[in-house]
Amino acid sequence: MPPRIIPESRLQDLLDCATRVFIEQGYRRTQIAHVAEALGVAKGTVYLYVESKQALFETALRYADRKAPLASEIELPLRASGPRELSRELRKQLAGVVLPSALAQALEKRRVSDPREELERIVRQLYGISYRHRRAIKLIDRCGRDHPELAKAFYSGGRFAQLDALSRYLDARIRARMLAPVPDVAVAARFVIESVAIWAVHIHWDPSPQPIEPGAAEETVVQLVVRALAGGAP
Repeated sequence: MPPRIIPESRLQDLLDCATRVFIEQGYRRTQIAHVAEALGVAKGTVYLYVESKQALFETALRYADRKAPLASEIELPLRASGPRELSRELRKQLAGVVLPSALAQALEKRRVSDPREELERIVRQLYGISYRHRRAIKLIDRCGRDHPELAKAFYSGGRFAQLDALSRYLDARIRARMLAPVPDVAVAARFVIESVAIWAVHIHWDPSPQPIEPGAAEETVVQLVVRALAGGAP
């Protein structure tokens, strides 16, 4: 079947709308009719683009944080690959982005001349990774209960891997007396990851929003973490 030629923005509009609805309602409660209503089209129109709710969810997740516009020619309707294949895809994607280069490099060094600058680069990169993938992270966080294989892939290959690497880094630098001691290194690592997640990801769907400039949020998180663990002022 030849690719169907579609309006340049139509599929992207559908995926953006579906992402919002899945995040608001979760996977189980979301129906194709809800997405159609939010987009302002007939339910049948959505089925011209995707064959099912699962296909819509998978496609929304794959392209959640895509910067380049989708191709104007694509074979429709899009079909679901299934939870297992989607989980395999996610694991491959996580392998390339989950560990910041600054953290990977730090784990290979026993000592460093400027631990404060090293920690700042690590936290900033962790923040950047989460911010760039915030829509996909939020989709998995919201819909993971109904996609346990996907949630397992995300947490085991992503979040837990970050926590483990950051814990090992902090432990090494604290033992070397280059960072301030803490009662529990694992808690400190979790505190950093959770702080990043709240401000880089979840704040964008805050049910009681307040005006916050993204750059200021990042800078505040970075400075607070660095001052707590490395001391001094910026």
